[in-house]
Amino acid sequence: MLAGERGQQRLARRALALVLAGGRGSRLKGLTDRRAKPAVFFGGKFRIIDFTLSNCLNSGIRRIGVLTQYKAHSLLRHLQMGWSFLRPEMNEFLDLLPAQQRIDEATWYRGTADAVFQNFDIFRAANPQFFLVLAGDHIYKMDYANLLADHIDKGAGCTVACIEVPLSEASNFGVMTVDAAMRIVDFEEKPKHPSPMLGKPDRVLASMGVYVFTADFLYAELERDHRDPTSSHDFGKDVIPNLVSRGLAAAHSFEESCVKTTPEAESYWRDVGTIDAYHAANLDLVRWVPSLDIYDANWPIWTYQEQLPPAKFVFDDDDRRGMAVDSMVSGGCIISGGSVRRSLLFSRVRVESHAAIHEAVLLPEVVVGPDVRLKKVVVDRGCRIPDGLVVGEDPALDAKRFYKSEGGVTLITADRLAALT
Repeated sequence: MLAGERGQQRLARRALALVLAGGRGSRLKGLTDRRAKPAVFFGGKFRIIDFTLSNCLNSGIRRIGVLTQYKAHSLLRHLQMGWSFLRPEMNEFLDLLPAQQRIDEATWYRGTADAVFQNFDIFRAANPQFFLVLAGDHIYKMDYANLLADHIDKGAGCTVACIEVPLSEASNFGVMTVDAAMRIVDFEEKPKHPSPMLGKPDRVLASMGVYVFTADFLYAELERDHRDPTSSHDFGKDVIPNLVSRGLAAAHSFEESCVKTTPEAESYWRDVGTIDAYHAANLDLVRWVPSLDIYDANWPIWTYQEQLPPAKFVFDDDDRRGMAVDSMVSGGCIISGGSVRRSLLFSRVRVESHAAIHEAVLLPEVVVGPDVRLKKVVVDRGCRIPDGLVVGEDPALDAKRFYKSEGGVTLITADRLAALT
């Protein structure tokens, strides 16, 4: 093993990862009515948070705190069932840190920075040298050990991971400007009129919501932010802009630490915060050569999964054939005389005779009745699609019955189905 790799492993052991998983994700509409955004299902068998947590393990970081707040039951249950294998006696752990009014009897988490501040007594006991502050609601594969090494090399108190995104999407992100040494000289959170990159008029440099702090530096900065009555106590809105204004933040290019199967592959990172983005990112996985390789044995994505029988496809008549093409079909599914094309099916989905599914994301335990036609839809967990229902062919009718996104994706939820009867 190279000395540099050994050094990165040592850095990883001295780091504590803090995963911010308290957000609602309101733009996902009905998918987050009962669960926090990091707990939303993704990729056939995973939850969104599994990608961040797997990045930690694969990077050698085995001390992790998950900070939760909004409707956390589904998330906490998933973490308890799927992520309880870390061993405290080996100085590794995954701590669950819901809002507990640790400062006083009136204050819950007021923002992402305040959530970290309120748990400082717990973090100090672990005695980390570095903190990785991570959003728990993005889809990507990243070697955080490379990020830690770059943080040391740059000598900054804070390093922000960044990625190039189209100028048209910039208002959804924190946008930064950097100098030749990758020091951040300007930072705007979700600007209405963002400044493009130098020499790239159609691109901006966006924050990934991934930060590294030297521990003592973070303690001091969050103490300062806590005392600031004008602050909303959020990393992206308050802490990072303040550090930039004082010349204390550096940038790290995602290209340097993105985990790819082949060098020419896309540096894949997605904020699946809208129905359109969520639908597209799931269907990215069914492409012939997906940009996000979840089959890479060298960078596995861990999760909790129920022990289920293999997917089954039955009936082979000319007018009733159980089949799936250009699709991913999870364990426990039964395709009983229906057709599935360019779709992603989670576990225990059942598709009945003569049903036709196209460009659909069907969450666990969905039942699609006979003669149903679904196109460009997301169907929430446990929905029963009544016999003969057609969605995706009449936009005006779909919009009356269900939520329809700007990109034309229809979200089908149990409450909207109940309203049809």
